[in-house]
Amino acid sequence: MNARTPLPADELTEAERARILAKAAIFAPPAQTDAEGRRDLLGLTRDELAAEMVAIGEKPFRAKQLWHWIYHQGTRDFAAMSSIAKPLQAKLAERFTIGRPEVTTEQTSTDATRKWLFQMRDGQQVETVYIPDDDRGAVCISTQVGCTLSCRFCHTGTQKLVRNLSAGEIIGQFMAARDSYGEWPSPQSETRLLSNIVVMGMGEPLYNYEATAKALKIAMDNEGIGLSRRRITLSTSGVVPMMDRAGAELGVNLAVSLHAVTDELRDEIVPLNRKYPIKELMAACHRYPGASNARRITFEYVMLDGVNDSEAEARELVRLLEGLPAKVNLIPFNPWPNSPYATSKRAQIERFANILNDAGYASPVRRPRGRDIAAACGQLKTESERARRIPA
Repeated sequence: MNARTPLPADELTEAERARILAKAAIFAPPAQTDAEGRRDLLGLTRDELAAEMVAIGEKPFRAKQLWHWIYHQGTRDFAAMSSIAKPLQAKLAERFTIGRPEVTTEQTSTDATRKWLFQMRDGQQVETVYIPDDDRGAVCISTQVGCTLSCRFCHTGTQKLVRNLSAGEIIGQFMAARDSYGEWPSPQSETRLLSNIVVMGMGEPLYNYEATAKALKIAMDNEGIGLSRRRITLSTSGVVPMMDRAGAELGVNLAVSLHAVTDELRDEIVPLNRKYPIKELMAACHRYPGASNARRITFEYVMLDGVNDSEAEARELVRLLEGLPAKVNLIPFNPWPNSPYATSKRAQIERFANILNDAGYASPVRRPRGRDIAAACGQLKTESERARRIPA
């Protein structure tokens, strides 16, 4: 496909989706069993959980009981499941486990941002961040070990993709964060601390769509974690074919990592643009279901000094957004060792923001959070990178 000759959405879909899903299979996570060979129930759908119960000679309704204990109560010990008879508790413990990513390190910033380095069963590691905001906050979760996009301004992108995370490993990050804050069982109060999920951690979630979607559906299940889709935001750098599918199947809030207003510059700093250029990306945003003034698409725009922060670029951004219910998050660049960029000057960021605000687009300047523990946007990167599972 010629990246500069966009095809209609329906022509893009099948071939591109097949390629994306085939790549996801190559980077698939290992089997989700523990060292004793017990199947991990975390991340299974309701139907899969019911099938596991039938396979051991139990009635399917047991899955509903387990679902409540796992996702509403946050219980990991079968012996603590009081609505299940002791003989069945023992039977379940013999065959199954309820996992969590292992906390390798936990750091809390001076601004109360908290970051975890989680280790999976195969030794691979990812980072997850909780970003507090008054009496609530968002957990920023990862979907891949490493990243395949190599965005030039992003420290995370310098860590090569090793593998995708499983649905259990994805939702397990949020559940481990709840463990850390003691937020089980799930409070019904609006003052809940861990109130939102943002899929903005390590990796491109739409290159691991199946597991990401499975995890988010678990998060939204009313009999479990019970988060509203309005409290979940999925961020993408612009995997156009999968944006359509995510909109149709999940309908969560959408954030798009834009960062440039011309293909020439975006090709350089967001290499995915060479495959899905700005015209295709903006068309996919216009198609995203549910986008309205009440549910605006968020465009992420990192401010790079002298690179993408001119007033002319701000006016071009206004033109690109025409007709879209949108807001723009302006993100002062968070420096990292040997990065080729500098943060835009405050006065220039304000001029850029004023042009957008005057055109009717809310454009808050994001306050960097957790910089002292390298938890800010674009800074996530595990210290102990592992060997790739397949050749580059």
